[in-house]
Parts: sequence; structure tokens; C-alpha cells
Amino acid sequence: MSKIIVTGALGILGRATVDHLVATGASVTAIDLAEDVSASSAQHAIGSVNLTDEASVAAAFKSAAEAMGGLTGLVNIAGGFTWEPVEGGAIASFEKMFAINLKTATLASRAAIGLMSDGGAIVNIGANAVSAPGTGMAAYAASKAGVHALTQSLADELASKNIRVNAILPTILDTPTNRADMPDADTSTWVQPAAAAEAIGFLTSDASRAITGALLPVNRGG
Repeated sequence: MSKIIVTGALGILGRATVDHLVATGASVTAIDLAEDVSASSAQHAIGSVNLTDEASVAAAFKSAAEAMGGLTGLVNIAGGFTWEPVEGGAIASFEKMFAINLKTATLASRAAIGLMSDGGAIVNIGANAVSAPGTGMAAYAASKAGVHALTQSLADELASKNIRVNAILPTILDTPTNRADMPDADTSTWVQPAAAAEAIGFLTSDASRAITGALLPVNRGG
């Protein structure tokens, strides 16, 4: 049985991913900054975890692995988005994006590596926007470019441990927040969270055992 930690598990994509993994028979631990994690469908849940704090991450991951009887997978969904031009914007926005998108993925991956005694899979959430970031996307896209680099570097570093590291690169996810922020957009091209979750599930499964270091575009609606 797969034993998987999902960070950012109470968000839209986090919930969809947990639901999908549980439905496929995996044992899942949901980890989130939120204090109340009772709404998660995961068999185990740990709240109030500051994923930018190394000690907090290590303690939560140790508890998760003990509850599940091991660890075979990690899905790093915790993160965030900001839109802000560089001119007139705040340097703090870059610091925030790098902390919640890149630092969280790095600390979580470091904590997971030592718990994957028989190998495993790490899946990160990158961004399609990194390829051509427009106005206001600098801080977010720069942090996600870091996630892409982390993914490929770790894939090479961990190959000898039989730990695969891949990332999905979504375009726009169809979420209530995105619909509210872009009321006039054509949502037919937006990615459904359940579809993105299925791609994540594939990358945690044995079906993707020959794949590591991949940056997988997730870019179709429907």
C-alpha cells in the first residue's frame, strides 16, 4: 500500500489530491497550516504545521510516518500566489513567494527522504507560467522556477536511493478564487483540480516508476 503525505491538504488542489489518493487505496496523511483538519478525507491529518519551519516539518513527518507505518510518497502542494509588478512592488513579496513555494517544498522533501527506507516518489507543484511570465508574475514565477530546479536537481541526487522526483506544471486551475479574480475569462481551458490530482496520483504510483526529473505540463480544460 502507498503511504503518502500531502502538504497544503486543505486547499482546493490538496483536497482533490487527498480524495483521489484515498480512492485509489493509498494511506494518506493530510498536513496543513490550518488548525482544524477534520474536513480532510485522509485517514490521518495533522494541523497547525508551519511548513517554513524545519523543526515543525520534521516532527509532523515523523508522526505521519509512524501513523502510516512508513512513507512511500510526498506531494508538496502547500504554496501560494501573488500578482504584483516589480516597479512599485515590495521585495517582501519575493521573500514570501520563495518561502511558501520553494522553502516549504525543500524542507518537506528533506524531511521525507530519511523516512523513505525503500524508495518512493516526491511530486512538486510547479507552474506553466514560468515559461513566459507576464507583468506582475515575477515573484511567483521566480519562486516556481526554483521549484523546477529543485525537482530536477533532487531527481539526480536521489536516483541512487530509488526516490523519484517529478513536478506537474499547471496552467490556471478552475477554483472559486480564480473565477472571482477573473470573472470575464474563458474557463473552458482551465484545469479541473480533480484532473490535476489524477496526474499527481500517476506520478506517485508504480505506473510512473520509469519517470524522474520530469516537469509535466498539465494544461487542458474539460
